[in-house]
Amino acid sequence: MASSLQYKNLLPKSGAWKDDIRRFLSEDVPSFDVGGFVVGSNRRTATINCKQSGVLAGVPFVQEMGDQCGLTITWYIEEGVFIDTSKSGKVPVAKVEGPTNDLLLFERTALNILARASGIATKSRRVMALAREAGYPGIIAGTRKTTPGFRRIEKYAMLVGGVDAHRYDLSSMVMLKDNHVWATGSITRAVQAARSTCGFAMKIEVECQSEAEADEAITAGADVIMLDNFTGEGLKIAAQSLKTKWAGKGKNFLLECSGGLREENIKAYLTNEIDIYSTSSVHQGTGVIDFNMKIDH
Repeated sequence: MASSLQYKNLLPKSGAWKDDIRRFLSEDVPSFDVGGFVVGSNRRTATINCKQSGVLAGVPFVQEMGDQCGLTITWYIEEGVFIDTSKSGKVPVAKVEGPTNDLLLFERTALNILARASGIATKSRRVMALAREAGYPGIIAGTRKTTPGFRRIEKYAMLVGGVDAHRYDLSSMVMLKDNHVWATGSITRAVQAARSTCGFAMKIEVECQSEAEADEAITAGADVIMLDNFTGEGLKIAAQSLKTKWAGKGKNFLLECSGGLREENIKAYLTNEIDIYSTSSVHQGTGVIDFNMKIDH
């Protein structure tokens, strides 16, 4: 029996994500659709094929695009499944049926969504697998370095790939970085000002350049300490020192390291003293998975 915990259920029945799809379609055809005029509106079927091995992601967004175009889509493969094309060269993913002009209106933008989302999900799953193979039990998270206008799909794809999406936006969690600290005068002032408005329900994270700054942030009540500008053995030493120093003192906090994590260095880079590694490598500059759609004839 299929699990009820499906990522598509994160998306409400109505909401801004559906407006995203409407906007994508409008962007692609801002005035006349001459190609649609040429092919007409006779009903046809088409097949979406995956041409490159990877994790399928982006399905509910493509389904919504089909709904808005008046198309019927039958999915052959569930989202999150790894598709292996090594033997056949291509694997049918879905059958799409509807007026020919609407099929072709749908085609390119839908394939772009599948390609990008599946690329991120594939990279996320690969990085997560490498982390577990290296014996790291903690959290691997994406970052907010997402594409403007496409963030929702990129964050969704990280989740499908098994990576934590981190904060979704500036309203999701308070992250006080060096500019916030410099602008307010101290870490303590920045944390106190943030807590006065965000209340108990929102976490506060502070970027720290030294162990002394981390101590100040913990004392001030930060929930997450990002150790910035620490590398290699220095990161491990600082993390061990902080956890030992604050053990049993009533201060609960997580340690995060951001940046520098890549597939090729993951085994040497990770240390179990860090609770969270955040990286843009799972979504920024990530390759795509190749899909096409062909009219059945």
